[in-house]
Amino acid sequence: MSETNSAAGAAATHRYTAAMAADIEARWQDFWDAEGTYATPNPSGDLAGSAAAVDRPKKFIMDMFPYPSGAGLHVGHPLGYIATDVYARFNRMTGHNVLHTLGFDAFGLPAEQYAVQTGTHPRVSTEANIENMKAQLRRLGLGHDRRRSFATIDPDYYRWTQWIFLQIFNSWYDDEAKRARPIETLAEQFASGRRQTPDGRPWAELNAAERADVLGGYRLAYASDAPVNWCPGLGTVLANEEVTADGRSERGNFPVFKAKLRQWNMRITAYADRLLDDLDALDWPEAIKLQQRNWIGRSEGARIDFPVGDDHAITVFTTRQDTLFGATYMVLAPEHDLVDAIVPAAWPEGTHQVWTGGHATPAEAVAEYRKQAAAKSDVERQAEAKDKTGVFTGAYATNPASGERVPVFIADYVLMGYGTGAIMAVPAHDSRDFAFARAFELPMRCVVEPSDDRGTDPADWDDAFASYDAKIVNSAAGTVSLDGLGVVDAKTRITEWLAERGIGEGTVNFRLRDWLFSRQRYWGEPFPIVYDEDGVAHALPESMLPVELPEVDDYSPRTFDPDDADTSPETPLSRNEDWVHVELDLGDGPKRYRRETNTMPNWAGSCWYELRYLDPHNAAQVVGPEAEQYWMGPREGQTAGGVDLYVGGAEHAVLHLLYARFWHKVLFDLGHISSFEPFHKLFNQGMIQAYVYRDSRGIAVPAAEVEERDGGYYYQGEQVSRLLGKMGKSLKNAVTPDEICAEYGADTLRLYEMAMGPLDVSRPWDTRAVVGQYRLLQRLWRNVVDEDTGEVTVTDAEPDEATLRALHKAIDGVTQDMENLRFNTAIAKVTELNNHLTKAGGPLARSVAERLVLLTAPLAPHIAEELWRRLGHRATVVHESFPVADPAYVVDETVTCVVQIKGKVKARLEVAPSVSDEELEKLALADAGVQSALGGAGIRKVIVRAPKLVNIVPA
Repeated sequence: MSETNSAAGAAATHRYTAAMAADIEARWQDFWDAEGTYATPNPSGDLAGSAAAVDRPKKFIMDMFPYPSGAGLHVGHPLGYIATDVYARFNRMTGHNVLHTLGFDAFGLPAEQYAVQTGTHPRVSTEANIENMKAQLRRLGLGHDRRRSFATIDPDYYRWTQWIFLQIFNSWYDDEAKRARPIETLAEQFASGRRQTPDGRPWAELNAAERADVLGGYRLAYASDAPVNWCPGLGTVLANEEVTADGRSERGNFPVFKAKLRQWNMRITAYADRLLDDLDALDWPEAIKLQQRNWIGRSEGARIDFPVGDDHAITVFTTRQDTLFGATYMVLAPEHDLVDAIVPAAWPEGTHQVWTGGHATPAEAVAEYRKQAAAKSDVERQAEAKDKTGVFTGAYATNPASGERVPVFIADYVLMGYGTGAIMAVPAHDSRDFAFARAFELPMRCVVEPSDDRGTDPADWDDAFASYDAKIVNSAAGTVSLDGLGVVDAKTRITEWLAERGIGEGTVNFRLRDWLFSRQRYWGEPFPIVYDEDGVAHALPESMLPVELPEVDDYSPRTFDPDDADTSPETPLSRNEDWVHVELDLGDGPKRYRRETNTMPNWAGSCWYELRYLDPHNAAQVVGPEAEQYWMGPREGQTAGGVDLYVGGAEHAVLHLLYARFWHKVLFDLGHISSFEPFHKLFNQGMIQAYVYRDSRGIAVPAAEVEERDGGYYYQGEQVSRLLGKMGKSLKNAVTPDEICAEYGADTLRLYEMAMGPLDVSRPWDTRAVVGQYRLLQRLWRNVVDEDTGEVTVTDAEPDEATLRALHKAIDGVTQDMENLRFNTAIAKVTELNNHLTKAGGPLARSVAERLVLLTAPLAPHIAEELWRRLGHRATVVHESFPVADPAYVVDETVTCVVQIKGKVKARLEVAPSVSDEELEKLALADAGVQSALGGAGIRKVIVRAPKLVNIVPA
């Protein structure tokens, strides 16, 4: 072997390589676990940790709950976890007591679908997935307090999920107090006569079932028969938020149909105003706030009753009550409860043939049309371009303003999900109503004077005329006239008139619907509810919690036929008779009861997990008040309280985030917590994307086996297409963190993911570019450690001024970047400093080397720990103080000032940053190059922008 090769071989033993990185990372991960480095104490002392830590300012940093997939992590998954870890480490080093941990959202459909296919119990597969994910995350060096971790499937956890459900069940929303109160206070109001029962009977005359029915109309968690989104392919019903815009299930992409089933609901609509108003107190992206505002959908208008015969009335909500005289027909959603009650046995005499749909009776027409409507998504039903369909119910209502009889139709363009599920149709002034009226040959009346030359007869129009800035016409009858009024005044007048007669009132409506809370599946939290022989629901006492899932032989619901809308759900729990039927003593002696056989949705466990992180081992309370107040209580700058930083995807804007806010507010109202919002600051990280390669059939091919040549991409000799998209196993473009850790080390992966671009922007993965961050760590290592001997090379000499300036500018810049989650630019500044030190040559001054290591510690903690120890420190770098910049070295010694004449640069001056306008003007005018350019010409004006610009305007 030559001397050169021999030397290279010796040097390799102390060079920073993937093998060395693996050794360093494994040793320090073991050290952190053994020493409890990330153990975060509570103020009550119930969780061990540094007692002095609770005297520091706190920082609660959270990631959105991960779901443990059987496929494991790809490199896109840890992006947010690495970011919060960097931020948490930085905050520990800047003197904060940091709570940072991670649990697992483990109930839900994926594990159950796998159980259906394989027979494997969901708990078995889920716990295996959790262990795999824990190992992958540990390898990344994430500084979580693992004592605070849990999974939603732990009975000790979902005991409290069930307890919170009971708090909601046993509460009602007091509109006068604007908060939730215990249901007993409502019962007391009925008993005392302060509040009337729905039918006017005294409370004492109602039996137990009748009282339960009355209270159920107010409870924040209630069961009702209502139209729901039924998904046969999943065997369960879905909340509106879980159905895509094209009417399919968000998970699995199965068709979703409308069906009427008895289900549990959460009365989230009671909190609509507060959910809207309290957004102003949150530091959230405006885009997320806007999505929530739009989803809640507050609108002001009027409720109006249209009598139907002597026994019924159709109630509508409208924001254009000023057009009431123009209502010439009505439309109910096909699912509306009133339809069956008003449909007559036969068509009224003279019924227009086009109204009947060719059916012999109204009942036949309605039944057939309902079946057609149930097979359509809400988006399909409301599509503007589609032909308007519907059918006459055979019933007539009375316009309360004009006294005219108007026919009542059902049509799919009216949805139960908005308003009352009924509309007064004003075809002259609404495009959808106009199209329907044309199709069904219905009358139209102009009641808003057109501002163009179309005239006032809608029969001559091509479309409706809509305006908020016009006069009302043709709107007078009896005791009310709106003629000549503007829209605003007409709204006020007709609303007052309706209220005086008790047939309407001004009201506020919301797009938000109550949250459908039942799922006909096995793998979810059981409801802590049982039913007596009269069907009355009873809450189980706290002593009987948790209600654990029983063993079942078959995890599947009754049907998996995705196109069969007529099926009915049969839950797996309902087939376990020994579990369903039980004898319990609920305080009045042993009785037979039937358990609720639906389970809670997978969102339930993630509605409150931030609270359990605070106090995970508390067996007596959902969270101790001292811990909650310390970590999440309101404080200066955070009036609503909540988590200091919550990082996750924007896709949860109207699902998890809205649900969690609702649960949190109920717990606040009932006095269990001091904060009225769960998450103070929200940050949405972008997505790591990857190229997807597809063959001529459109099938994805393994990205790792694609070759690039001559400007094209080839797989096994065949040219393939390339498109940037998501990363995933099914797209055959997933790269696992294990692969990158094995080839370069976890610190390199951390740096690369943080350096790819701004955290909130999606960016493409490029394995070839990872090596850039690997080389940065190699240069950092070389600047401190001799690759030949393994010895530290620093000296105790004082650094020169140029090095001090480079160091302190880096410290200042990195500090600002860390505070603002700009990790990509922080890495750029560390790189710039490290390059400066490399170019300077010679051993580093100890004071510089140590601060360089401390700057690197949040980003690449393993190599930082190793270098810190080699620099002679025995304590972990995790709790060292972050460097502080000296302002004297941050300010540039000189600044380049540009001198322009007629917009052209004629000189560049090196001046002090603090130079005054007067001084700078004198220097510019005295410059030889400027004097030459002026050529003796006079000066009309000098514009000075110290210290960087002087603009001279010659006479």
